[in-house]
Amino acid sequence: MAARIDVDKPLWDQSTFVGRFNHFAWMSNPMCSVVPSSQLMEAKQLVQEYRVGREPPGTTETQVIRAMQLYKSAFHPDSGELQNVFGRMSFQGPGGMLITGAMLQFYKTVPQVVFWQWFNQSFNALVNYTNRNANSPTTPTQLTVAYLSATFSALGTAIGLKRALEKSSSKLLQRFVPFAAVASANCVNIPLMRQQELLEGISMTDENGDVACYSRTCAVDGISKVVISRVAMAAPGMFCLPVIMQKMEKKPWFKSRPVLHAPFQVLGVGVFLLGMVPLACSIFPQTVSVTSESLRASDPEAFRQLQDKYGDKIPGVLFYNKGL
Repeated sequence: MAARIDVDKPLWDQSTFVGRFNHFAWMSNPMCSVVPSSQLMEAKQLVQEYRVGREPPGTTETQVIRAMQLYKSAFHPDSGELQNVFGRMSFQGPGGMLITGAMLQFYKTVPQVVFWQWFNQSFNALVNYTNRNANSPTTPTQLTVAYLSATFSALGTAIGLKRALEKSSSKLLQRFVPFAAVASANCVNIPLMRQQELLEGISMTDENGDVACYSRTCAVDGISKVVISRVAMAAPGMFCLPVIMQKMEKKPWFKSRPVLHAPFQVLGVGVFLLGMVPLACSIFPQTVSVTSESLRASDPEAFRQLQDKYGDKIPGVLFYNKGL
């Protein structure tokens, strides 16, 4: 008899970069973002039934793996709730392709910069909220402050750099303004969107999945890794496409057809994101393991919570979901 699949664990080894890349490429497949909610709910039901050995007779391994893919692509790993389609990692490819392509194309006037940076930060805020650690609730006021702060940070960076470079003879430098704005906004948006974790600590679980304590040190570590991953996700496309566009615009046939410029950039971003979404998510493991002894030194408050809950039987290893 074939061994049963553990539906609560990835199909690939998450201790290696290749394993994580395979997992996130599978989970963030853009085609998963167009699957109807009814089919997603059926996939969740099959996963739940298979978990307890009550799946319908005749269920194949292929069906279980497909159900796992849809479930992991659309439902939050902490809460199990169906995520907003626009905030899912499977939508990062098509969504980022359209928005980033537009930012790279429409950067020449202040109104264009304002609109597309605002639109991008609205999208980012939704993505950050959707992929947060759901065990640390965030209030509407905190969400509003995070959204406004990130938006104004992006606008300030974009407009400030644009005006500083207006007299520059290098059009290439001006094309890098959108990336600088996106990178700076990520450094603001993500920490503020998840400020509750920084203030109260990110939830740490034991091997049974029960909340063991809350650690602010691990929250800083996890959120920092998410910021790095998000910047890495956008960097190749936003760095390479300005160079590619500058060379393409020197070609007479391309320069004489400006109607092709925006579609070219949008498709170019899509090509980069197709590989960069899973690659950036794979830089760090999503589920991070931490020894209780390391918490004793790095986060005494979290360790005191462990002592209060477990006494002398403190778990040797704890886990937390850093988010995506």
